[in-house]
Amino acid sequence: MKKLKFFGKIMFVINSLAAFLLLISYILPFVPPKSFASLSVLSLSVPLLILLNIFFFIYWLLQVKKQMLLSLVVLALGWGYLGSLYKFSSSKKIEDPNNMSVMSYNVRLFNHFQWLPSKTVKEDIVKLIRDENPDIICLQEYRTKDPITLDGYFGFNTTFNNTVKRGQALFSKFPIVNSGSLEFPNTSNNAIFVDVVKEKDTIRVYNLHLQSSGVNTDVDKLKKESSEQLFKQVGTTFKEQQAQVELFLKHKSKCKYKTIVTGDFNNTAYSYIYKKIKGDNLIDTFEEAGNGFGKTYDFKFFPLRIDFILADKSFTVNGFKTFEQKLSDHYPIKTTIKLN
Repeated sequence: MKKLKFFGKIMFVINSLAAFLLLISYILPFVPPKSFASLSVLSLSVPLLILLNIFFFIYWLLQVKKQMLLSLVVLALGWGYLGSLYKFSSSKKIEDPNNMSVMSYNVRLFNHFQWLPSKTVKEDIVKLIRDENPDIICLQEYRTKDPITLDGYFGFNTTFNNTVKRGQALFSKFPIVNSGSLEFPNTSNNAIFVDVVKEKDTIRVYNLHLQSSGVNTDVDKLKKESSEQLFKQVGTTFKEQQAQVELFLKHKSKCKYKTIVTGDFNNTAYSYIYKKIKGDNLIDTFEEAGNGFGKTYDFKFFPLRIDFILADKSFTVNGFKTFEQKLSDHYPIKTTIKLN
């Protein structure tokens, strides 16, 4: 560092901080938010930290400086993280008569409060779903008092129901033989599930919507909030998410069927929340067959993937697609899988 000029020294200090934070983030999936909520907040910034370290590696490499080794080593230690951020191979799509497709989409109340200027958001979402024609559809922030009609589907919680929390809906081309709602206390968020029959197999499908932080995603407004406020708010949210995941896992442990878990986790693939849900028996369908960043949430400057479709390891993933239509603050995702 002695041979660096003043600007170079400043850059290396920033580089060192970014490398240190990324290194710390590698332990986040093993740290329960209830034990260390402030540290868990760092999981949201992992995509940015990865991109920063890639930038610094290239920056020093072009200057043939040994400082490039810092980010290179840290990135190499977390090589698996890169697969969660970006898929370098093009999406595979394998046609098979036994394929089934699953779509997950946070529809943001079909633009009920007019966040988007378009007056046809609901109609456009319905058209997208009909065009894609998935076998199973999992919707979050769905308005049961303003339902959509999809011919050829069985549905659960798709119309107003006083006995089940509104917000999530499930549509299936396969017969639904069992269904229910897993209520999370003191929140409007919840999880619903259905058991569907495909030929001789019964498959459990969960649709989750975990607690939202409520943090403003408008960058200009976000700057006005103090870092202390943000850390406290997000840390509290992650504690609530942990409690919700514990309830979900307890429920899931009693299921004897092959399982698909979908939904808006409101957290990233670098978090304790994601790791606990995924466990040892589920695979991330994006990591198996996705392409690019797989961005599912509309946030400026760096990609956030907080919506997931996880499938039992008994499934083979034959395709994955992230859509770019801006009809919500989330982007829909769809996977094609086959039960072995």
